[in-house]
Amino acid sequence: MSAMQSFSIFSKAIANNRLSQYIIMKGTHFTVIAFTLLAFACSLASAFDPSPLQDFCVAIKDIKNGVFVNGKFCADPKLAVAEDFFFSGLNKPGNTSNLVGSNVTTVNVDQIPGLNTLGISLVRIDYAPYGLNPPHTHPRGTEILVVIKSTLYVGFVTSNPDNRLFTKILNPGDVFVFPIGLIHFQFNIGKTEAVAFAGLSSQNAGVITIANAVFGSNPPINPDVLTKAFQLDKNVVQYLQSRF
Repeated sequence: MSAMQSFSIFSKAIANNRLSQYIIMKGTHFTVIAFTLLAFACSLASAFDPSPLQDFCVAIKDIKNGVFVNGKFCADPKLAVAEDFFFSGLNKPGNTSNLVGSNVTTVNVDQIPGLNTLGISLVRIDYAPYGLNPPHTHPRGTEILVVIKSTLYVGFVTSNPDNRLFTKILNPGDVFVFPIGLIHFQFNIGKTEAVAFAGLSSQNAGVITIANAVFGSNPPINPDVLTKAFQLDKNVVQYLQSRF
């Protein structure tokens, strides 16, 4: 083998070694990116009510003997009693004598302290004939609703830019899901009182009623903003604000 051939083989070996090192370095780089994305996805998955790390965490108002967890202070588990996991009264109709003709009875962590960190809650909704649970959102929870009595026209609207409307007429025994954060409503199209129950994927899903928030904020939103946003006459906006 000539000296030139030996040098050529040696040069190729060095080049191949550098290529291998480059591939390893790139592979490590991609691995780091993959793990970073995985960690980010996991953080998004736990952005709402996290899974508890103990059997339960009964919420208390007195912080002297508690630990702050997920929005509430936790009582010593040894001091928990059955009443911490109990609520009575969902058999009683709510008062629907109001402008929209509906009433929501909420059973969340404020009513059942034992719900703290468990990521679930319940509501009973009563509707007068042609009563409405007006357009609203739950910023922290998906809702699954079952109709018990009468007939409801329900629906939700997707986010921008599509703003698609999904609607359904529900009879007793029918179930419908409202995805987290989307504007939704229920309207009693029956001639009798209606009743529905709904579960929510949060110990405190929150509620933002659109009309109340926009036209009844405290302090009021500048009418010029709402006039532009809703393309309405300023007098109409001010009238609507006076109603809330």
